This record gives sequence, C-alpha cells and structure tokens, in this order.
Amino acid sequence: MPIASRIVRYLTGAVSAVLLLATAPGAVAAQPTAPAATSWQPPLSTRGRYIVDADGNRFRLMSANWDGAQGSWTGSGSSTDPANQHAGQNSYGIPLGLDRAPLARLLDDFHALGVNSIRLPFSNEMIHETSPVPDAAVAANPRLRGRTPLQVYDAVVAALTGSGFAVILNNHTNTSRWCCGLDGNERWNSSQSTAQWADDWVFMARRYAADPRVVAADLYNEVRRDVFDDPNWGLGDGHDWYAAAQLAADRILTEANPHLLIVVEGINWTGLPVDGLPHGRPMLTPVRTLSHTLVADHKLVYSAHFYGYTGPHHSGATGIGETHDARYQDLTRDQLFQALTDEAFFVEQESGEHFTAPVWISEFGIGAGETGTAARAWFGNVTDYFADHDADFAYWPLVGWEGHDDWALLRYDTDGHRYGILDGGDWRGTAWNHLMTAPTRSGPVAPVPVWRMLDTDHGDQVESLRVRAGGDWDTGASKAACPDGLRLAGLGHTSGRGLCADATTGDLRAEGDTQTVVTDERYVPAGGDWASGYTKLQCPSGQYLIGYSHRGSRLSAALCVPARTPLAGPERTVWFDRSDNRPAGAGGGDFAYGDYKGQCADDEYAAGIAYTTRVGSTRGPAALLCRDLS
Repeated sequence: MPIASRIVRYLTGAVSAVLLLATAPGAVAAQPTAPAATSWQPPLSTRGRYIVDADGNRFRLMSANWDGAQGSWTGSGSSTDPANQHAGQNSYGIPLGLDRAPLARLLDDFHALGVNSIRLPFSNEMIHETSPVPDAAVAANPRLRGRTPLQVYDAVVAALTGSGFAVILNNHTNTSRWCCGLDGNERWNSSQSTAQWADDWVFMARRYAADPRVVAADLYNEVRRDVFDDPNWGLGDGHDWYAAAQLAADRILTEANPHLLIVVEGINWTGLPVDGLPHGRPMLTPVRTLSHTLVADHKLVYSAHFYGYTGPHHSGATGIGETHDARYQDLTRDQLFQALTDEAFFVEQESGEHFTAPVWISEFGIGAGETGTAARAWFGNVTDYFADHDADFAYWPLVGWEGHDDWALLRYDTDGHRYGILDGGDWRGTAWNHLMTAPTRSGPVAPVPVWRMLDTDHGDQVESLRVRAGGDWDTGASKAACPDGLRLAGLGHTSGRGLCADATTGDLRAEGDTQTVVTDERYVPAGGDWASGYTKLQCPSGQYLIGYSHRGSRLSAALCVPARTPLAGPERTVWFDRSDNRPAGAGGGDFAYGDYKGQCADDEYAAGIAYTTRVGSTRGPAALLCRDLS
C-alpha cells in the first residue's frame, strides 16, 4: 500500500490498542451524614441551571453509578471466564452485587452513602437478550432466578424507586462489551442503526413510564471516535451526535413519556491521540453555538465526565497512544477549575443564554488504592469545585467486588461482607464528606425566563406539539416552530436559525389550535408599510409569530397564532440584513453564530418578517416587526 496509507493504518492500529476516553474503571465514594431524601415529588424538570421536583423545589442529583447491566466482558477470550471481565468481575449483564448481597441490604447501604439518585447503565444487547441469567449471578437474591437480564433490571428499578431513589436510565453501550475504547460502542449507532437505537429508547421509556421515580433518559455514554471517523455536533451526517440526540429526545417525549428529563452528554473524544495530530475532548463546548431545543421544554440536562488520568487533550492512555498533553491531574487547581468551566460548567453558569441548562457530571472518580500525589490532589480539587459550585454529580462505580475494583464506593466479598468508604480508613472519605455536606441550594426555585434556539440546517425543527398536530403547514419547505409556551423572538439573516422566548409574559398563546400560515401581504393594513420595498409576512391582528419556513435561502412563510390577551402597543422595525440588531441586555445570546441577527426586546413580541426578492440580494429574513407586549 502507499506510504500515506501505511501511516494511517499504523496510527489507527496504535489507537485501537488504547482507551480513547474517560471511562476508566470507576469512581469514588465516601461517608456522608444524611440519608437519601424520599420526600421529593416527581416528575423532575428544569428552571435555569437547576433541576426541580413537581413542587418547584430544587432536586440536586447527588448520584452514583450502579453498573453491570451494560456488560463487563473485555472483548478477548471467553466471555464466561471471569479473567476476561473488567476487573475480574463478571456482571452477567445485570447490576453488580446481586450475587453477593440481598437487594434490600444493598439499598440500605446506598441510603447510608447519602445519594438520592442512581444512574443505571444498560446495553441495547441486554434489552434483546432472551436467555435467563445463571443462578450464580443472583445467588444472594434467589427470587430473581430464571429471569432474563431485562427482567432483573426491572426488579432493580422497582426496588430502587420503591426505596425513594430517583433512577436515571443510561444507555451505556450497544453491545455487552466493556466500554470505552475501540469496542463497537463508540457511537449510539456503532453496532446498530440510529433508528434501532431510537426504537430501543422508546421501548425503555415506555417500559417504566408508570413509575414516576424513573426520572430521566441519559441518551448515550461517552460518544467518541472509532477507527475511521469522529462524531460531530451538527454536520447532519450519520455521525452527528447533536442530531441523533435531538431525534431520540423528541421521540421519547412524544411517543413514550413526556415527563422524563433528557440527558445529553457532550462529545468525549475526537481525533487520533498522537503528538502533532489534532485531537481532544470537546465535551460541551459545541453547545455554545448549537444547543438543543426539545418538544417538551424544561426537560433538557447536559452532562460531561471527568477523570484525573485523562485531560482536555489527553486520552488517558499510557505507553502506546500516550501524548505529551497534560492530564487533568497535571493541572494546577486554578487551571483545573478553568478547564471545568470552559468544557462544561459554562452551560449552567451563563444564565439567560439559548444553551442555559443544568449540567450533571455523570461520571468521575478515583481508586481507594491510589497513592499518586497528583491524582489525590486532583480528587480533592475536583470535589471542592463541585461542592463550591453546588454541582449535580454521579460517582463511578457504586458497587464492586472486594479485591477486584477498588474504585467502587461499596465492595462486597463472596460472603456478602461489605468494604469501602462507609467502613472508614478510605483516604477519599474527607473529600466525599465535604462534597456531601457542603452548603447547597434547597427549597423553591423561582421560574426564570427561557430562551431556546431553532435550527433548520438539515431539516425541520418543529418543536410545538400543537403545531405538529396540525400537520405539514408548508409542504416541501424547511420549517421551524417554537416549543409550546414560547414565542419567536429573533431570526438569523441567512442561517435559518431562530430564537424562542417566554420572557415577560410566559405562555402568550390562546387556547385552541388556531394558527395562520402567512405567505403574502394580505394582513398588512393600509398605511402600515413598516418595511418599504420589502415583502412583508405580517400576522393577522391579535396574533404573533411562533415559527417560520424557508425554501433554500428564500423565506417561505410565517406561522402565527392568536394571543390569550389583547395585543397592542407601539411598534418598530428591526433591520438586520447588514448588521446585528439586538437590544442591549436582551436574553438568548448568540443564537445564530456568524450570521447577522435581529431580535425583539424581552418586553416585545414579533408580529412580522420582511424579506426582499431583489436580484442579487439574499432572500432570507431582513427585518422583524416588533411590538410592545404592554
């Protein structure tokens, strides 16, 4: 083969011998003081950066990962040999520890840790497995004998929620092979189609829809590069994680369970970990310019993973595949804090943006046997950051076997004796206790204004259930509509991007399903030429904009709906065909990065869009008609 091909073959072969990402064996645990609360009221939703319960009280995800159902086989040798399982622990495709301790005792120990929620990984292979687990897999829980892995998973979910825990379903892997390197689980569609993946999610969400304490769908774990290609955020191809997450989220919320939180993890790794070649850990950085808008608002949570042995540009490998980039544990305290902010926490710390949402660090941790000074310092620093920023978190893992996985919070020997952070002598206990007992916001969280972006880069984004029920309102065009409860507040000139808001008024729409598709100037009143020489798509009197459509670069239609209160007040024309025109201090941020944008003020509504058909001119939106809400 040509030299270039040999180089590529060598690099990809080297990479395949390495873990590309951050899912090492584990997370941490330590001794808290308070048991998990059971007084919270499901379902959960979001208000700005916070997750709240049905009463509007803050519900901080203080979680741990009970792994095993995603599989433990390392990919070589017999899948039944414990030596070929991660850390020598054969999970049999069910949550670890059911062979060593009764389920009720495990739950008591979880409560003693102080966690209030459990991230419960599963694989798509587990869903479809029809053979019962061997008796040895449930030796301490004989009532589970003869059940398939999914049926055991059912029993675990029911036990957890019955004991007061919130459960987050986590699609960790496609196959039951241990994650996370080059293992056939790199992307949601590495070993299956995107359609099958989304179908499985609808199946799982429906399966537990009657259990209100199953609170969230964590869509996929550590999306990363495979041998040949990277995942991306918004390119519209088969590796587009942004689009796949949007698809699955809307299907879950419309076809299965509208009450679930939707957890979207950032991209964990792109590029080849070789000095001199581009590579890194994007995490949530793409969210700044392209964020999700779901069909059910107040349901989006973003997540990221941090381990000390990885880094912003370090895969976590040692030896072959290791680069000279810094690991997180090599950073100073200040540098680490800046990296945490830049890669993840900006999403919740920057309020009033189109991307503002809670951030859940759904994996981090370290081993009880760790002796490295830098690694131990990293653990203290990262838990300090989480404590100081009142962060939502989940340790990895919760349960392990004594003598096998010292990352586990709780470890059990073959006789069911428990070891770990609850028994003292674990160096991680100080940091864990600080995290669990540091001041945290609790009680009512006031509703906050919401801004969400619309994106028609690669197809429709109609996020209104009421509009969807009315069918295709502009056949053949690319269409966008704000989620129910939000109104259109801004548009990009050429990008097809839009901004939705509920500032000042909340839900402005009247009852009923009336909507008006405007394709000409019939609703422009005599003497009301607010954009002379331009084609004006103006809403009828008493209506306001919630959507728009375009055919290529040309604006096609405006979508208007009646308001629940009379609409009046002075109006102004906001031009944005030659420069940005957004009010100082207006919310939403840069919802159409790199494009000219126009936006009404927070106390205004949009009543019309103008564009030109002049030869040589861009035929996208050029002006908005903005009117006072008062």
